[in-house]
Amino acid sequence: MFKHILVPVDGSDASLLAVAKAAGLAKAFGSAVTALYVLDPYPFTGVGAEFAYGQAQYLNAAKAEASAALDAARKTMADAGVAVTTVVGENQAVYEGIVQALGDSDIDLIVMGSHGRRGLEKLMLGSVTQKVLSMVHVPVMVVRN
Repeated sequence: MFKHILVPVDGSDASLLAVAKAAGLAKAFGSAVTALYVLDPYPFTGVGAEFAYGQAQYLNAAKAEASAALDAARKTMADAGVAVTTVVGENQAVYEGIVQALGDSDIDLIVMGSHGRRGLEKLMLGSVTQKVLSMVHVPVMVVRN
């Protein structure tokens, strides 16, 4: 039914639940799986030596966080006996990075976690999942934390 599943990860409990759900689906349908971590390569604005130093520190920390999140996804998939391809994407907006990952690929399902924020917290922080749902033309399975 599903040939290729995309699982965006961020290292949170919600994304790990989505990875586990994607592993089960992949095993049942024989699907290929791609785990995606989207990092913002330019979160700072500014000029001067202090900016450059802060940027380098940020990128090192962000790459380490991406590696840890993708390692956790790899482990969950391996434990389920499912092969996974891991990708680090770059975009200033995570939802745009997820949409961009679809590109010309054969991905036909996105499985992603949701933190389940409500009210003012959702209004202030936004919802990556909600934005993805409104922009893609493939099915999206939302796994609630």
